[in-house]
Amino acid sequence: MRVKLSVQTAGTAGSVAQPRGRILGGREAESHARPYMASVQVNGKHVCGGFLVSERWVLSAAHCVEDLADGKLQVLLGAHSLSQPEPSKRLYDVLRAVPHPDSRPDTIDHDLLLLQLSEKAELGPAVQPLAWQRLDRDVAAGTLCDVAGWGVVTHAGRRPDRLQQLQLRVLDRATCNQRTYHDGTITRSMMCGESNRRDTCKGDSGGPLVCGGVAEAVVTSGSRVCGNRKKPGIYTRLASYVAWIDGVMAEGAAA
Repeated sequence: MRVKLSVQTAGTAGSVAQPRGRILGGREAESHARPYMASVQVNGKHVCGGFLVSERWVLSAAHCVEDLADGKLQVLLGAHSLSQPEPSKRLYDVLRAVPHPDSRPDTIDHDLLLLQLSEKAELGPAVQPLAWQRLDRDVAAGTLCDVAGWGVVTHAGRRPDRLQQLQLRVLDRATCNQRTYHDGTITRSMMCGESNRRDTCKGDSGGPLVCGGVAEAVVTSGSRVCGNRKKPGIYTRLASYVAWIDGVMAEGAAA
């Protein structure tokens, strides 16, 4: 089934794709210990991460579909290995892809995407929704959070087959906005994570930043050098978008 984009996604044919978020300096995750993780795929290939928020909906990053063109968009749930057979793995077609209406290819603002599955996900030990943060308050600097993904693991671009994970500390917004870091570009709707040789990068965009067992934010798809201490990872805070997320999912349920 071809995906129907419910709003027009910006992006021009032939445009050069920017580097997308990846796990650098991490390690293989415990098999199926993160049952909410999703692999967002185009024509059978992993392009981004995501996570299950309900039986019919996956959250990811808007930039993941800006160059979709005619590709077939699907979501893989219940996976640890992308290639090996696993009883819990299942690929779902996407009924609707809904990028945030204010997301644009030339900015990382509002980099959120909701994907409505064509049918309810089969829940079990390896497939479960993840609670996400609805209370709009900043996570304290220094808080240790968890991120996982199938993004490339070396600067040479090697892609892992099995899910990788990394723990990183939250960096306060004021520091992240210093001129030597992101120079004032980090808004209230974003948060930062330390990036000294351990970082998210290409292929991890859309995955959740999990703090205290709750998804606080989504890995953004911005263009930056991964693993550079002076270019911290940027994450889109979910609490800033409660009304939009609830509204899209309610509309989908009524359709």
